[in-house]
Amino acid sequence: MEHVPRERVTLLTAVLSVVSLAIVFAAAGGRIPQSTVPAAPEWILDAIPLLNALISATAIGTITVGWRAIRRGDVDRHRAAMVASFVLFAAFLTFYLYRLVAMGGPQPFPGPDAIRQFVYLPILAVHIFLAIVCVPLVYYALLLAGAYPVSELRRTAHARVGRVAASLWLISFSLGIVVYVLLHVVY
Repeated sequence: MEHVPRERVTLLTAVLSVVSLAIVFAAAGGRIPQSTVPAAPEWILDAIPLLNALISATAIGTITVGWRAIRRGDVDRHRAAMVASFVLFAAFLTFYLYRLVAMGGPQPFPGPDAIRQFVYLPILAVHIFLAIVCVPLVYYALLLAGAYPVSELRRTAHARVGRVAASLWLISFSLGIVVYVLLHVVY
């Protein structure tokens, strides 16, 4: 599994984080023209939020399985669950960004202004903040896992960073589901 040069983990983490976040901010800021993504029928665009909520719920499950597996010493199951979590995150982000660009930006909150100000926006802000913070942490933990054999990982920051990343990831995915419910179920 040693595919990442050890001396490049920090640099790769920084580059991947900057590129990933630049793409997200460009899409959210309307800097990516709608013409850069293929057009989709309305029903597909309408289905993406539910699909992403399901992906988020599944990711919560895989992160939890990975966390429990490593606590029990099952490294192979931990690795599989955490890689699956990352793949789910990448799928979520791909669908989210596609819809964001295809629709020309974020959708407005359809509920009452008081709920928007005092419930929706604070939850959304924490969700977004944690998602941003998770990006470099997740990359770093994954790259460390790819750069070191299991026997040497204990001498790295993998476990410490991984615990923080997994905790924040769980909260962010959970709040994302709450955002979905507020946007698409309640209002």
